[in-house]
Amino acid sequence: MKPLLKSIHWSLGIAVITLVLAAIFSIFSTFLLSGVTWAVGMFIVLVIVLIGVIFDTIGIAATAANEKPFHAMASERLVGAKHAVLITRNADKFANFCNDVIGDISGIISGTASAYVVIQLALQLGYSETSAQQFALSILFTSVVAALTVGGKAIGKTVAIHYATAIIYQVGRLLYILEVNLKIKIFSSNGKTKRKENKTRK
Repeated sequence: MKPLLKSIHWSLGIAVITLVLAAIFSIFSTFLLSGVTWAVGMFIVLVIVLIGVIFDTIGIAATAANEKPFHAMASERLVGAKHAVLITRNADKFANFCNDVIGDISGIISGTASAYVVIQLALQLGYSETSAQQFALSILFTSVVAALTVGGKAIGKTVAIHYATAIIYQVGRLLYILEVNLKIKIFSSNGKTKRKENKTRK
């Protein structure tokens, strides 16, 4: 029963975070796209797709990474190694955030942004909203964005599996910088203590 309650608590929390982030992403992308040409809009769409691919890669790397190399790095006091350990210990939640929250939000926002770009391009070319030309443009842009997203994530998965340790270490360094310079703490640092306590009880 306790694991189920924890799962429900985590699910509710991540749902609220997704709601907030989705709203922020949507407002920010709408602000960027307003008044720009279709070419600039397409570039923004590609950036959004790239963000989704990068976070998807990081999420997979978190589940593929082994904790042991980071302990060795931590013993040598390498910056970010302890944060990398925390990422691997919380790989399920970290991957859920990267893949499902950021990845899915990026996919939704890129689709909405693509529709905006199609409208801008159609207006520039003089096509009406119900014309066959705009319908063809919509299919073309949607297909291109979908192909880039799926293809990019496929490449990202391969990279994540083969270079999981290097990727997670760099993410650990970034989390260290966020914690030290901006006071943004992603993980609790008591993971090691809890693990020792559990072993003692056994």
